[in-house]
Amino acid sequence: METAATIWMVLLIAVAAATALFAVPRRPARPAALPPDPRAAERAAAADRAAEVSRRRRAEWERAQGQVDAAWAAFDAADRDARRVAAAAAFPIFKQRRTRTELADRERNLHRMATAACRHRELSIAQLNEVLAHRGSWNPRRHPVAQEAALRAAVREHRFAAYQAAAEQERLAWQESERAAATLRGLRAEARTVRVPAGSDVHYEQQWTPARPAKARLAVH
Repeated sequence: METAATIWMVLLIAVAAATALFAVPRRPARPAALPPDPRAAERAAAADRAAEVSRRRRAEWERAQGQVDAAWAAFDAADRDARRVAAAAAFPIFKQRRTRTELADRERNLHRMATAACRHRELSIAQLNEVLAHRGSWNPRRHPVAQEAALRAAVREHRFAAYQAAAEQERLAWQESERAAATLRGLRAEARTVRVPAGSDVHYEQQWTPARPAKARLAVH
């Protein structure tokens, strides 16, 4: 009897242990990690390169904006000088016969002023050649006041042409910056899509878009 009781006790203990073991909740198996997508590294590298290009294009656009401002300031100063000298030349000048020496002095004065203006980049080489060849309205016999007024007007014309060229360069730089920013946004979105499994909720970060200030936009119209 004692042997049978002992066997029953062992069996009951074994059944109780097995029941307790199966009652313990098991942790769900972790899903297998997705293998790394080789496209993710390629897209990330392309996005990094695009970001560097976008930074360079934006820096070029900002430099172009500074050149537009400088060109406009130079034109504005030239315009004020031209108006001031034109006002001084508005007074009538009595005509009288001039000696050859005086006419030669007027010619040398015109050439000297034009050459100095070209050296300071106030006149173009083509304009200087017009002055030295006495073509068009460049008459070396004119009064020095009239010569200076004509020279200041030519400087204003040259400054305005430089301003227009700078404004055009700024417009092109802005377009290049816009294209680089759009490319960067697209590559970053593609890289993020490759990294995130299908069906996940993805929020794309908004990349800056260079917006031209009102002054720069008006400058090219």
